[in-house]
Amino acid sequence: MKIHEYQGKEVLKKYGVPVPRGIPCFSVDEALAAAKTLGGPVWVVKAQIHAGGRGKGGGVKLARSMDEVKAHACSILGMQLKTHQTGPEGQKVRRLLVEEGADIKKELYVGMVVDRATQRVTLMASSEGGMDIEEVAEHSPEKIHKVHVDPSRGLTDAEADDVSVKIGVPPASVPQARAVLQGLYKAFWETDASLAEINPLILTGDGKVIALDAKLNLDSNALYRHPELTALRDLDEEDPAEIEASKFDLSYIQLDGDIGCLVNGAGLAMATMDTIKLFGGEPANFLDVGGGATTEKVTEAFKIMLRNPKLKAILVNIFGGIMRCDVIAEGVIGASKAVGLKVPLVVRMKGTNEDIGKKMLKESGLPIISADTMAEAAQKVVAAAKG
Repeated sequence: MKIHEYQGKEVLKKYGVPVPRGIPCFSVDEALAAAKTLGGPVWVVKAQIHAGGRGKGGGVKLARSMDEVKAHACSILGMQLKTHQTGPEGQKVRRLLVEEGADIKKELYVGMVVDRATQRVTLMASSEGGMDIEEVAEHSPEKIHKVHVDPSRGLTDAEADDVSVKIGVPPASVPQARAVLQGLYKAFWETDASLAEINPLILTGDGKVIALDAKLNLDSNALYRHPELTALRDLDEEDPAEIEASKFDLSYIQLDGDIGCLVNGAGLAMATMDTIKLFGGEPANFLDVGGGATTEKVTEAFKIMLRNPKLKAILVNIFGGIMRCDVIAEGVIGASKAVGLKVPLVVRMKGTNEDIGKKMLKESGLPIISADTMAEAAQKVVAAAKG
């Protein structure tokens, strides 16, 4: 689950990470009131969407007067902000953050992720703040410094100080940088985050270390432990189909293709999408119905896929281990009748009660295309989508 910058800053603030004073706003009038409350000669008006690159897309503006605050708030609120992370369709801006200006002397990058190779939380830091870390990794990998944190000790003073010096923090500011890095690690660990990023982390003219931005992604599987974080969810930022799928415990992600996929198991779902692409097709979605799919769940899955106007065919690929093939067949038949299926449907199933399931599909009277192998299923669904 993603949260907004201002929400991420509130979380980091609880862990001792200094952030600029700022006020979230939902209207132009609130933005003006926020600037007056903050005071000072300079403010920053920031679009709040779940995507990076907002500045490059025109979603972050500097204001030196109330008139400029008003003008920027008017132009940003309601705009369809396009960045490299939103895709070509962009994301509508419904919230702003009005923040006090900062005296930026140097921009740095720090972030926490889980490194699967070492199975540890890893601190990444660079002197090249304000840039996409992927770009730094590609062109200047030597400027990225990593620490694989021992969970029994946490991020030590020595580790934090060493990284701070390597990314250009002056000696007088190292104690502040140490507190920021250790606070970031603690926030990552205690909120069950999958990503905690400050880009940029700035050094001010008077040597202060401040988090000028904050990006916090939370592990959705751990949200049951954090009701206070679950409350930060912004459904306006999420795909409506994915929201609907979550109500029925379906793992669904919308994609750009035209072939719907209904599969049990995440690994098999990934392999199914790869096979479709291998034979020249494009998946319209990732959809894992899990091991306990019922007729109701399969019906809802069909309904969600059919909301996609690009959809031209559906491939159901089932391995009957925990899930019996006859149960899936019953679900497919019921769902097809319930939604009045109008696009070609290819079904491939293997495993428990496979013969019973295939017999049920054959006798259903529905125009279902059967397949025995993944390759055959992919070829048939690609042909059906094109035909």
